[in-house]
Amino acid sequence: MATYFNKITAEQAALIAESPLFFVASGADDYSCGPNGEGPINLSPKSGSPLHVINENVVAYLDYVGSGNETARHAGTGGPATFMVCSFSEQNAAIVKLYGHAKIFALEDYEYSARLLELTASELALPERQIVELEVVSTITSCGYGVPIMSFVSDRTTQDRGRDFKQGKSASSVR
Repeated sequence: MATYFNKITAEQAALIAESPLFFVASGADDYSCGPNGEGPINLSPKSGSPLHVINENVVAYLDYVGSGNETARHAGTGGPATFMVCSFSEQNAAIVKLYGHAKIFALEDYEYSARLLELTASELALPERQIVELEVVSTITSCGYGVPIMSFVSDRTTQDRGRDFKQGKSASSVR
């Protein structure tokens, strides 16, 4: 059964700290699509740079150039955001979702930039774009039984970023 909280618990913070992967979902306040076909809802995996618990109601991560910037666009409309962390370990099944609103900061304008820059995604070889902060309104921990048991191998680098599924490649070209 899911359990709701109004802040990040010590157990949730521990899962966040050990997770090499998290997901960011955001939506525009008016649910409109962007001028370049961006969707009203965005969902993106994030790794290479950790999600940091700043305090019991704030998390933040270092965002990189290289993908769309829909989270920033949605934050600018005041839309909602959800960050999700899963346990993929054999010993523990859990999902933690953090609900709130995102804010975007320039690297030089964020109070905790030095802390976030201590653990950069050096393997990505991409420039840092901004800091994304989530002001957490509520959290939930759920069972996670639908999450598979998986092992972390490594972060993806620019050298091993295949393109089979981009720019019109057909499924028949996949090996």
